[in-house]
Amino acid sequence: MKTRLAVTALCLLSAGCGRDPAAIPAVGTLERDRLELVAESDEPIVEILVREGDVVAADAPLLRLDARRLAAAVARAQATRDQAAARLAELERGPRAERIREARARLAGAESAVVTSEREYQRGRELEQKAYESAERRDQLRAARDQALARRDQARASLEAMETGTTSEELDQARAALAAADAALVDGQVRLERLTVRAPSAGRVDALPFELGERPPAGAVVAVVLAAEAPYARVYVPEPVRTRIASGTRARVRIAGLDGEFDGRVRTLAHDAAFTPYYALTQHDRGRLSYLAEVDLTGPGLDGLPTGVPVEVRFELEQSAEAMR
Repeated sequence: MKTRLAVTALCLLSAGCGRDPAAIPAVGTLERDRLELVAESDEPIVEILVREGDVVAADAPLLRLDARRLAAAVARAQATRDQAAARLAELERGPRAERIREARARLAGAESAVVTSEREYQRGRELEQKAYESAERRDQLRAARDQALARRDQARASLEAMETGTTSEELDQARAALAAADAALVDGQVRLERLTVRAPSAGRVDALPFELGERPPAGAVVAVVLAAEAPYARVYVPEPVRTRIASGTRARVRIAGLDGEFDGRVRTLAHDAAFTPYYALTQHDRGRLSYLAEVDLTGPGLDGLPTGVPVEVRFELEQSAEAMR
């Protein structure tokens, strides 16, 4: 197979071979979708539940990070949310009857104090006119009367506010505070849940870069899963062939080490030229452009195919030309 790939590479787009470039198979490797799972927080790994090579189902737990710190943050967010909910309920209910009676009693006491202080002040003025009281004493009595008036006005305003009830602005503020607390709680719960790294889809564990007890930084890849879906061939298409194929073009795929061929269909085809690996270029071809293509394999017998092995792809250009007309 290595000899075949070498011959293919030497003949690819080579005028010396005297062949149509489309007759030379495109070469590349067999790949599967690679899912990289990252750490949501810089916490140490406390449990690894799988080994490299294990087959896992979708949503299966792979490893867990230390959750104690985020659990405390979630508990704090829950308490803040409960406090905001209780405050909103209190405002919606309005002042209790006992507090209203208490406010009325304070107002009555303040009004009585005003009457008393007014009498004292008038008596002081009369005594001052008869030279029995000093001007300083009169000023003290007047100040005491003014303070009594202020306390009465404050008690009256407080009672009126209780009897009127909660304003719409206060209710809006309380509802906004509760919504913010709910959002903070959900955010904390999601972050806590993500400390358990789970497989996003069924597949095979390809790599576990960190060991038990290590502390990966936030955003670091802690697990790699190869998707269980059918593999695809990633090949490089020479420029002369690029315009003759399109998404949906059928192909035949030969895998190194296996007899026979597999059916395939072009999934994606790059619009821009890509770097081409050495095995797809000859000295004559190094100045030419190549385009990356992905070819889905179809049919039975795809589950056990290895990843990363060399492949050859021949495109059915006649079918492609008919589809493009």
